[in-house]
Amino acid sequence: MLGLKLPTDPRWVNIVEKNIEEILTDHAYCEQKAASTAISLIIGFPEKSELVQEMTALAREEMAHFKMVHDRIIARGWTLGRERKDAYVLQLMKFFPKGGSRNTHLVHKLLYAALIEARSCERFRLLSENIQDQELATFYRDLMVSEANHYTMFLAFARKYGNREEVDKKWQELLVYEATIMKDLGKKETIHG
Repeated sequence: MLGLKLPTDPRWVNIVEKNIEEILTDHAYCEQKAASTAISLIIGFPEKSELVQEMTALAREEMAHFKMVHDRIIARGWTLGRERKDAYVLQLMKFFPKGGSRNTHLVHKLLYAALIEARSCERFRLLSENIQDQELATFYRDLMVSEANHYTMFLAFARKYGNREEVDKKWQELLVYEATIMKDLGKKETIHG
């Protein structure tokens, strides 16, 4: 359903289990960045009323997820660590060339967001099915559904605001590119790395 060309090696969960504190900190910042992306789309494209409505709801939801992750960090006696650079996102953002029309920029942002949500969904599914910590397994199962909805919403907006045929071609090319990035990732206790 997600269309990812290279699935995560399930052994990634073993890496995560060795440092739950690190994955929760990384996850908290991923939720915060997702809220920031929604807000940046509102700021950048205020005339797209439907997008603004959906991004307002999304920003609220992502910050609620941030709080849920942060609550789990606190409950385990930890504090939120410092933000880490997301090597996955940094590599992904190199795919589309800089410049172009405002609308092209919007479509590219929406496609990036769709792919990041799809990969998050896939990782959450792995955690929900394989992590030994039952409380976290349930937590990630619930979040997985949310991420799938976000992925399809971003992709639908990209198709709405761009030429459907062109958008689908770019999407497939982005998926292939993302698979090449993923070959070198999956070795750290981070949501995308």
